[in-house]
Amino acid sequence: MTRYAASLSQHPIPVEAVGECVGELLERFGTLKPDLVVVFASEHYVGAMADINDAIQKLLEPESLIGCTAAAVAGGGVEVEDGPALSMWAAHWGGGRTTAMHLATEQDGDNTRIVGWPEDLEARGTLLMLTDPFSFPTPDFLAMANANLGDLTIVGGLASAARGPGGNRLLINDREVTNGAVAVLLDARVPTWAAVSQGCRPIGQPMTITKAQRNVIQELAGQPAFTRLQEVAAAMPEEERELLRNGLHVGVVVDEHKIDFSRGDFLVRNVLGADPAQGSVAVGEFLEVGQTVQFHVRDAASADEDLRVVGGKAVRGNRSAQAALLFTCNGRGRHLFGTPNHDAELLQELGDDNLALTGMFCGGEIGPVGGRTFLHGFTASMALFGDEFVLDEVDI
Repeated sequence: MTRYAASLSQHPIPVEAVGECVGELLERFGTLKPDLVVVFASEHYVGAMADINDAIQKLLEPESLIGCTAAAVAGGGVEVEDGPALSMWAAHWGGGRTTAMHLATEQDGDNTRIVGWPEDLEARGTLLMLTDPFSFPTPDFLAMANANLGDLTIVGGLASAARGPGGNRLLINDREVTNGAVAVLLDARVPTWAAVSQGCRPIGQPMTITKAQRNVIQELAGQPAFTRLQEVAAAMPEEERELLRNGLHVGVVVDEHKIDFSRGDFLVRNVLGADPAQGSVAVGEFLEVGQTVQFHVRDAASADEDLRVVGGKAVRGNRSAQAALLFTCNGRGRHLFGTPNHDAELLQELGDDNLALTGMFCGGEIGPVGGRTFLHGFTASMALFGDEFVLDEVDI
């Protein structure tokens, strides 16, 4: 029996907040024990995370649990960006389908190794992952996973409640840790899929890089990159050119074997600057000659449109989502949209009142684009869950 539930409390006293959240989950689960519980807590509960976890372990007895502190959290269609908030999510699929782990780094001479992956664990299914940005090399881990764990879908985010090392709290089963990453592997029998809304829209046309050095594009389609950017800007309506100053990005095609490119085929990265004298454009990603790129812009309207399209296909496309975990950037929310609750409220509307939705605001979001997993910024990454066993990925 597949079952999901989500709860949110804004009570400032931790014991009351955990009581409210657990009470709602118990109403849904009764005597059924969750296979997985996910916990997100605002910075107001940093000192109480161990006690919160103890209460969850005693009252819900989950097979696996992960959680972390965040700058803000979401539950249902509500995003709490200011003030205390505790959000919980629980799922039951049948025992033996989750494996929780604490990943950490270990020095081996001049090299750094990632330790904690259980031996003989088959890397198939979905890995939900919460990382501490000050102590875990998330980009390196994802690069390793892309090279060696091709059957694994990874979704998650970076804990965001701290401004320095040791400030975040991570939960893994019955333990609290302050470093590394906590993760749970859901085996291939769990009905889950992933989507990433990068919040951008393309402008101009795709172009091939004909000269580049590290992260600097020098030529696009045989002309200086800055000249190509000027051509794109000249073709834009005048009222939209302001977007180039405030939200210009480059989308890098992930799968060059495709003939036509559309939403979901690009890995979006910031434009860091341009040098008109040299004709170059600097991007937040190392690029190579032969890669295909397209300029993108990001604003509130583009982010809203992209989430409606990507989220709509993910939530109610060829599968019907019953639950969702949302990992949204801490640069979105009111800061981007000017109104509260945008991402969570929209996903809730795309689903229905029964969609069990929990989320956190991240210092970086983890999710797949073009069949590979990346660390993103300003995105909304989603793990979706259904009530039927599926093995293939959703077509975004």
